Amino acid sequence: MRALVFTPTPVRYLAGRALTRLGGVTGWTTAPVLALRALPRPRLPAAAWIRVAVRLGGICGSDLHLLRLAMSPATSALASTPFVPGHENVGTVEEVGPTVDGLRPGQRVVVDPLLPCAVRGLPPCASCASGAYNRCLRFTDGLLAPGMMIGACRETGGSWGEAFVAHAAQAHPVPEGVSDREALLAEPLACAIHAVGRTPPPADGWVLVVGGGTVGLCVVAALRALAPGARVLALVKHPFQAAMARRLGADEVVAADRKGRYYGAVAEVTGARVLRPLFGRPVLRGGATLTLECAGSARSLDDALRLTRPGGRVTLVGLAALPRGVDWTPIWLNELRVDGAFTYAVEAEPLGRRPTLAVALEWLAARRVDLAPLVTHVFPLRRYGEALATAAGKRDGAIKVALAP
Repeated sequence: MRALVFTPTPVRYLAGRALTRLGGVTGWTTAPVLALRALPRPRLPAAAWIRVAVRLGGICGSDLHLLRLAMSPATSALASTPFVPGHENVGTVEEVGPTVDGLRPGQRVVVDPLLPCAVRGLPPCASCASGAYNRCLRFTDGLLAPGMMIGACRETGGSWGEAFVAHAAQAHPVPEGVSDREALLAEPLACAIHAVGRTPPPADGWVLVVGGGTVGLCVVAALRALAPGARVLALVKHPFQAAMARRLGADEVVAADRKGRYYGAVAEVTGARVLRPLFGRPVLRGGATLTLECAGSARSLDDALRLTRPGGRVTLVGLAALPRGVDWTPIWLNELRVDGAFTYAVEAEPLGRRPTLAVALEWLAARRVDLAPLVTHVFPLRRYGEALATAAGKRDGAIKVALAP
């Protein structure tokens, strides 16, 4: 089978960082950390596993951070290389192990990519026992090589290849009437549902969503579904993101610019004041009561801290790049509460103690959210350089870019 393989070394990493910074298709296709290769189809690690033939594999912002060497090196301790990237997926069951029940070849599924204790053949750690398997303590143990998820473990494969393997418990059948493109968005929607569930919107004040990519737009949709009375303000970069945020239910949308003039617009919406320091970026007194940071860049994190009112809360949803240039002063000056939301788990009430991915698929089937327009581009695997350049540069209104192996 064909697959994109991520093989980092210190030298390759540095060379890849320089080349991808050049931009364009050439920079991505010549990056030495990533190559299109012929591989054997992955074998089932145990009797309760399945192999999935990929129909679509999404390109996530975290994947672009990975290829640009913008992620913290700390995450490399929870991965095993070389690996096939790609955790957003929709596919068809290709092979089932002898003890698998309830799944059949040819069935469409979305796979929860996380690889916690149960998948690794281990008794549940304290986190997994509580349902918070996204915080598993044993992502490096058991019958698999280290890896928090499919797409970061050398033994499972990922959705940037023609096939990968998964434990049967990870697979969620795709409901009838849900297209492949919609099903591909179940994973980012699940992330959004988990983030909003962890930080319920306040009864008063504004909720600010920073970032107009797939995760940010899914958070807007999740806010509207779970908290229809919330006042939602989206801070986005591009006009097509602004239009989509409004379509998904944002009450107000502000467009960011490089000069920081959007601080005045956010202040006007939220009833805050803009103050000017001796030098540097503006300072807000007032702002959003709850901010969900969904872009994962240093600039967006800095904005999230500055645009949240004293006593407010900031939740980091986007996988953060190494945050160079962030001013941490607002955290202590305004007594902000800052936390994170990583993927998803078994959600508490009012979602019924069910896996979040199952909830996301139910929402898509019931048309509780309409996310189909978010998948804007699909490329064959051989055109991966063009796909990555489109996703990274937001070319031609790109929101979710996918590979079709």
